Amino acid sequence: MTPNTATSAPSAPSRRSFLASTAVAAAAVAGGMPLLAACGGSDSGSGGGTSAGKSAKKLLPAYIATNVVTPDIAAKNGSAVGFTSKLDIAGLKTSVPKKLGKGGKVSIMSPFWGSPPKSDNAYYKAMNDLIGVDVEWQNQDGNTYDQKLGAVLASSDIPDVVVIPGWNMGGKIPSAIIGKFADLGPYLSGDKVKDYPNLAGIPSDAWQRCIFGGKLRGLPMPSSYVANIVPLYRKDIFDKEGYQVPTSADEFMALAKEITNAKAKRWACLDMKWTAFNAWGVLSGSEKALGWNMVDGKLIYRVETQEYLEALEWTRKLFAAGYVHPDAKLGKSQSTDPGPKFAAGEFLIYNQDISQWWSRTAEQATQNPDYKIWGMDIFGHDGGSPTLWAGEPANIFAFVSKKASESVIRDVLAVANVTAAPYGTKEYMLTNYGVEGTHYTVKNGVPTKTDQGNNEVINAYVMVASPTATIAHPDFPEVAKAQVEWQQRMGAFTKKSSFYGMQITEPSRYTNLSNDFEQLEDDIVRGRKKISDMQQAVSDWKSKGGDQLRDWYKKLLDENGPAAS
Repeated sequence: MTPNTATSAPSAPSRRSFLASTAVAAAAVAGGMPLLAACGGSDSGSGGGTSAGKSAKKLLPAYIATNVVTPDIAAKNGSAVGFTSKLDIAGLKTSVPKKLGKGGKVSIMSPFWGSPPKSDNAYYKAMNDLIGVDVEWQNQDGNTYDQKLGAVLASSDIPDVVVIPGWNMGGKIPSAIIGKFADLGPYLSGDKVKDYPNLAGIPSDAWQRCIFGGKLRGLPMPSSYVANIVPLYRKDIFDKEGYQVPTSADEFMALAKEITNAKAKRWACLDMKWTAFNAWGVLSGSEKALGWNMVDGKLIYRVETQEYLEALEWTRKLFAAGYVHPDAKLGKSQSTDPGPKFAAGEFLIYNQDISQWWSRTAEQATQNPDYKIWGMDIFGHDGGSPTLWAGEPANIFAFVSKKASESVIRDVLAVANVTAAPYGTKEYMLTNYGVEGTHYTVKNGVPTKTDQGNNEVINAYVMVASPTATIAHPDFPEVAKAQVEWQQRMGAFTKKSSFYGMQITEPSRYTNLSNDFEQLEDDIVRGRKKISDMQQAVSDWKSKGGDQLRDWYKKLLDENGPAAS
């Protein structure tokens, strides 16, 4: 049996890193983790477009903050809300007082990581009974989901609901979304959302990401927009050895030298590229649109900046000095779980999604009681305050088939109104934990999943819609508190780029223009390529379409205005 958690995490830096970590995948489907760039727009997929502009405002559902449950830590500076109290099962609130479903059948296709349970399992039965809808799941392998998705959307036989993560929205998928899925505006825009109070509690910027082709087509999985990549470190060893948490790039380099002892099989860190980008204030590389920003009256792409090159050079020096664990040098840390070697003390620092702050804690709680993982604040490279850039407020979406009848659409919204229930409600507990006594037990206010719970309560209903970004760990409340407070501190240094929150489809001719940069970054920091190779790649990018793409983005800004700061 394992403790369970509830967390809405922000976007991760790459699809590869997401799939490499089962802990991150579990956190994603448990509470909502958006990842790479989603594409959708106001016109055809081939021509590109955006969800921004004055017309978008009238499409958004009214925001009505839920007052069913009061969090222990309120959202601040873009953070998630936090819960640190023990779970009071007897005191759970009711957010859906009556069934909104009318007893119809709804088929849902969604990515699934792991082995799907049998269709008649106790969890599915309990959820369907609560909602009043007979949901039939068509679970597909999450690792090859893009292949199945393309085939299904190209056919005439589409399930009632299709879940599409942002990282699966390449190629023709955006135009398929516009052509194949229903407009939910007549049911949700403005005050219409009041029929579904939990959906009304989803923040407006998450809904804006659901606008495709000038229509509100998606149901979102909201997240905090604060940078989610945390420099995680072994606080227990730091305290024992007297190591100080660094506050600048130079201090980090000096600490890395002090820690590293290859003969003793101890290295300072794994690949710190993502932390370097944050320390140097480099624009987001996860979502293409967020890689652009107006700087001194000119539209600049992230790879064109001096800060980008300096971040790569600093990371290269870490590798060249031998401070990085050999697994990272070989690239193994990106495809295998670094947890065991981190627990063994072979390296003391690595950067990964904030969800691993809890998952690593839970892994080691019984076998290594002295183990303590903690998160460093992101430092400015020069020792000053960092400049961080907001990620997307939603990046996994559920869409309803354009062929669906009104009764089916209403049933889908009934499902979403339950799955979007806030933490601390009966509906949330059933959605995320299952049936008490069957799927989980509660001891001293901590819910723990049974084997049946671990097998059945995964990857399903949470994919339809989620509540506002939430972090709650009843088993380790001190971690939940630290995570939210970390987000709040980092959120104070977080800016929104010119295209924040816009759902943008780049014209198809530019779709693959930037695809090679990530591999080149990895080659440079490992010494296989030089900084001059990146400078040449940027020059090639400009001549092959980068400058034309700049003009296209500039036109979007001229027509729609920049994102609200």
